[in-house]
Amino acid sequence: MTADNILVLVILAAALTLFVSEKLRVDVVAMLVLAALVTTGLVTPEEAFAGFSSPAVITVGAVFVISGALYQTGVADTIGQSMLKLGGTNPIRLTIIIMVTSGVMSAVMNNIGAVAILLPAIIAVSEKVETPPSKLLIPLAFAALLGGNMTLIGTPPNILANDILVSYGGEPFNFFDFLPTGIMVLVAGILYMIAVGRHLLPARYSANTPSQAYRLRPYLTEVRVAGDSSMVDKNLAEVEFNNKYDLNVIHILRGDDPPFFPGTDRPIKAEDILLIEGRPEDILNASATYNLVRVPQSATHDIEEELESGSQRLVEITLSPRADLVGKTLRDIDFRARFDLTVMAIRHEGQSIVSRLSDVPLSFGDALLVQGDAERVEQLHMDANFLILDTPVLKTRRLSKAPMTVAILLAALIVIIVGWLSPAAVLVIAALLMVLSGALRVDEAYEAIDWRSIFLIAGILPLGIAMETSGTAVLIADQIVNLLGYLGPRGVMIGIFILTALLTEVISNVAATVLLVPIAIDIAFGLNVSPKTFVMAVVLAASTSFLMPIGHQVNVLIFGPGGYRFSDYPRVGIGLNLIILLLVALFLPLIWPF
Repeated sequence: MTADNILVLVILAAALTLFVSEKLRVDVVAMLVLAALVTTGLVTPEEAFAGFSSPAVITVGAVFVISGALYQTGVADTIGQSMLKLGGTNPIRLTIIIMVTSGVMSAVMNNIGAVAILLPAIIAVSEKVETPPSKLLIPLAFAALLGGNMTLIGTPPNILANDILVSYGGEPFNFFDFLPTGIMVLVAGILYMIAVGRHLLPARYSANTPSQAYRLRPYLTEVRVAGDSSMVDKNLAEVEFNNKYDLNVIHILRGDDPPFFPGTDRPIKAEDILLIEGRPEDILNASATYNLVRVPQSATHDIEEELESGSQRLVEITLSPRADLVGKTLRDIDFRARFDLTVMAIRHEGQSIVSRLSDVPLSFGDALLVQGDAERVEQLHMDANFLILDTPVLKTRRLSKAPMTVAILLAALIVIIVGWLSPAAVLVIAALLMVLSGALRVDEAYEAIDWRSIFLIAGILPLGIAMETSGTAVLIADQIVNLLGYLGPRGVMIGIFILTALLTEVISNVAATVLLVPIAIDIAFGLNVSPKTFVMAVVLAASTSFLMPIGHQVNVLIFGPGGYRFSDYPRVGIGLNLIILLLVALFLPLIWPF
């Protein structure tokens, strides 16, 4: 083992440790890896920054832009809603339609975008058919992961693996070379979910109202402002009501007027009735301080119904994949003043939080229960940070641009299939045409790109180069062959599949692909077999993030809205992992012979 081998292995071990610990963002880890490789001389500066001009990075960026155009023009929403109508009220039929729709959409657009587009519609459908969202959202996410295997551009690992294979002098994959194995695993996923998985899914959020689902009732109280209260003729900010007692004033009732939230221009009056959310002991303390009298609830008066009376709405929202609010609190973003809406509860890691909400750092996957005026709620549709978990409002989309968007996408796919230009060139041209046609504004195109993924790919690619040029990939490949070689090519392929599947659960599937595809290719060369078989095993394994919510962003995205717990994923996912492993072992060498 040479000094360069040791350096590469140390950097690799450090990167894996940081990826698993999640103390730093994955793109930051990738940049640290790049910096370490340059400073140690394992790669030249030119090689270090070549990732930013890599066809794989360009292709992934273009796919994000095209996905953004499909969203902004309502194409994806229309397809999703039309397909969901076919599901009817039968849970089995609905699950099949959801998984087929999610899988097919993920084959031609970013799978995170496909799930983000379908998520609100499925939440709305679940309410209509009285099926808990938890019975539908894991099938949605798993199908998106599997469906990305059907085309060259379906998922970043496919694009990256193809790029690495070409750099080794191998013959590139064609656009639909992934289709046979992609269809195989998607169909297997659907059959598994219908026969077994749906029985393992939890039935949560089955309450009649969102407030019941979040268990708000014990935290809701109505109080009347006494005539001699110190709150009279002051607003909430002046009396520091929220800050002192960590209470939310949801709205105020004044005579026969509609409920309202008192701003600085509407001070509190005597005999106002305040609907307050908070812990009972905090409400008692505040009532004693401000001379507030609890209003007894009559048999005909339902506080929870009051939350959605008149123009008031009670909706769930979640952070979108493009949100820049992760790690920030409601206080940091001044949510109430910014949106004039009240966050009543947060669903975080399977638990409902209803107190001290202003101090809870927001995480990707959290669901927030929001209450306020219907017009204010609708304005959230225009905010890129949030997804409203309700039927999408297509009137906010550029529907007139939809036909042109579809035409550009179909033309691009035809050119790629025929092979007139490279996929990277075709997709960049298609993305540019989407902008020039007005389907997407320039600023929206930049916003549509997940820059974390771009920097992750560009930063981690030099590690693959270092593994190849230093001989570390060959060294690891030789060790794997020495360990499993007696099992033959099929046994070694199964080993590399299992290794990739385990890695992709704890680090990014992009990172797992970049690390293991060079090793897989060197193993194939060592065994004197076709590298495509082993590369295909790696990309299939990189899409099996079924065991943990942190395994892939689509799993995180549905975590809060589905009311899931960490244990729900392995309970449902481990069987699917084993089935796909069996299918790969039996049929992949038949589709892609050694």
